[in-house]
Parts: sequence; C-alpha cells; structure tokens
Amino acid sequence: MAGGPMSQPKRSIFEEVDDRAASSQSQVQSGGLIDRGLEKGRGATRFWLMLLFVLVAAMILVGGLTRLTDSGLSITEWRPVTGALPPSSEAAWAEEFEKYKQIPEYALQNEGMSLAEFKTIYWWEWGHRQLGRVVGLVWALGLGGLLLARKIPQGWLPRLLMLGALGGLQGAIGWWMVSSGLQGEMLDVASYRLAVHLGLAFAILGLITWYILRLSRSEADLLTARRGRNGKLFGMGTGLMHLAMVQILLGALVAGIDAGRSYTDWPLMGGAILPPDPLSLSPVWRNFFEDAGLVQFMHRVTGYLLFLYGMVVWNRARKSGLPPVRRGFDWMAVMLFGQLVLGIGTVLYAAPLHLAIMHQLGAIVLWVLILRARFLAQYPTGSAIGATS
Repeated sequence: MAGGPMSQPKRSIFEEVDDRAASSQSQVQSGGLIDRGLEKGRGATRFWLMLLFVLVAAMILVGGLTRLTDSGLSITEWRPVTGALPPSSEAAWAEEFEKYKQIPEYALQNEGMSLAEFKTIYWWEWGHRQLGRVVGLVWALGLGGLLLARKIPQGWLPRLLMLGALGGLQGAIGWWMVSSGLQGEMLDVASYRLAVHLGLAFAILGLITWYILRLSRSEADLLTARRGRNGKLFGMGTGLMHLAMVQILLGALVAGIDAGRSYTDWPLMGGAILPPDPLSLSPVWRNFFEDAGLVQFMHRVTGYLLFLYGMVVWNRARKSGLPPVRRGFDWMAVMLFGQLVLGIGTVLYAAPLHLAIMHQLGAIVLWVLILRARFLAQYPTGSAIGATS
C-alpha cells in the first residue's frame, strides 16, 4: 500500500524527520509536550532563512547577469576580505585594468577595451562577489544572534551549520571556476565548473526552501500530516526534482559556452533534428561540454523530458483527495509550461539579456514550486475529498 512502512523511500537531502518527534507521538496526543521542546524559535529561524532565501536567489540572478555580460573574469584575484573594497582612485583602477589585460579573454576578445568599458564589467563581478559576502555575513550574524538568544529550534543547529559550510564551499568553487579562465586560451570560465557552481547554488536554495516549509508548521502538525503522506506521489516528485537539477546543470553548460545563441531555429536545429557534426571534437567526451550544438541539443531534449514527466506527475496528483496537494502540483505544472515557453523564446531570439535572465528566474521559481509540491505530498494538509491513490 502506498505510503505504508514497507514502501517508504530512502530519505533524501530534502527530507529530514526528527526522531525525537517520532518517538514522542504519545506526548503530542497527551498534552503537546513536543511543542514545548521543539517549537521554540521556529518563527525567528524561519524569518532569518527567508532573508537568506531572497539573498541566495538574488545571488543566482546576479551571477547569471555576470555571465551574460562576460564580466566574470574582470577581477583576476581572490581576496575574500580586502577585495570587498573596490578601487578608490584612477591609479587603482589602472592597476586592476592592467591585471585584466594579462589574461586570455582580453587578448582574444576584448583587446582595445577602454577603461570605462572595463569598469562596467568590473562592477558586475564585484557586485556578485559582494553579494556573496553579504550572504555569508547574514548567515553568521543570524546564526550567532539565534544562538545568543537561544532561539534555535531543538535539533536544528547541525542543519543551519551545514548551510554555512555549503556557502563557504560555494565561495571556493566560485574561485575554482574563475581561475579556469585566467590561463591558456580560455575566453570564458570552464563550462563544467560553471555547472558545479550553479548546481550547488540551487542545492543551497533548495535546502533553505525545504527548511522554511518545515518551520512553517509545528512538529506536531508535521508528525500528524506525515501519516497521510502519498508515498507514490512523493517518490515521483523526488524524481522530478532530480531531473530538474540535471536540466539546471545543462543550462549552465549552455550559458558557459554561449550555446543558446548558436542555433536559433525551433523545433529543428540548423534545419535538422540533430545539429551538424555533434561529435567533431576529440576526445569525444569534450563534445558534451564544449560543442555548442550538442550541448544545446541535450538541454532541449532534457527540457522536453522534464515537461512530459512533469505532466505525468501532475496527472497523478490530480487523483489526490486533498485540494492543497492538487493545487501545489497545479502551480508546478503551470510554471513548467511557462518555463518551456520561455526556453523556446530564448532560443528563437538568440538569448537576449532580458529573455535569458527571465529564463533563469523561471528556473528558480520552478525549482521552488517542485520542492513545495513534493513537500505537500510528504506532509499533506486539508481534509480528504474523493480519491487518495
């Protein structure tokens, strides 16, 4: 039977069940003792996480604009502390510009760039890095304040510390990505490193989303709701989440080599189903990261698969007797269709800045709605009406 003890899937990174809550079911029924132990500070922690959510989402969008404006290599050093201050004099600006002139991107693409043009791309990259510092500062100050006020819900400290650790790792990966474009004949950063960087950003955003959803309801309510979970729908939502992450990573590969501007017809590519010479690079594995036609083709096909599977999951959700669960998957399906249309439009118009960044924003919204729908399948709300299979 779906949702029974023998059919529950393994827990994933976006599913945590407090063992103390599970072992205290009788206490919940007899007087709400669990609430006194686990509800402390949930509101304050949730507010802090919502602020982090906004900042991380903004970080993803600013990062996308930084890539789209070819600004990511304008700062050639990693100075986590002293780099917070931008150049303050013409001499300092000239020094930064000279450093930029030493990397391949300037020699191969931007030779003859003026100082004013350099300042434009510098400010984009500086803003992206500065926003990263703000995210780290808000995390540290927020966690410190919650600790001092003893407002961290019981059992949540390891999860909140993990967010900080992932944020620190993200900073290191960001420099690992940038460093790939500072030598050799690279015009931009390595696309696979960009994919790792963006994938981790979405994973962090996903964790924050899941934590906010959990903290929006009491542990007693979550424990009660979990008894009515739709295990099959939750599992299908998990598969949809994983496929969406694959599509996000492929989108990063597309952005990394400007593959979105290589074939601007649809549904064909260059008048054919397959782009010409999709395996022309040697060794063969390079084509899956560096051939613009093949990378865009993979992103297109995965988009179709994501849409079709999303419709299957949505159709399954329609059988739920819980209106909130159905509505959660309805919104996911609406955004999935909208994101598909945005993707097609981005291709047809050769990925102009406004459409490309709207497509990235659409990915954020879709990612959050998939997680929310999955959460509702795991912790349903409302009274059952009709079928529940």
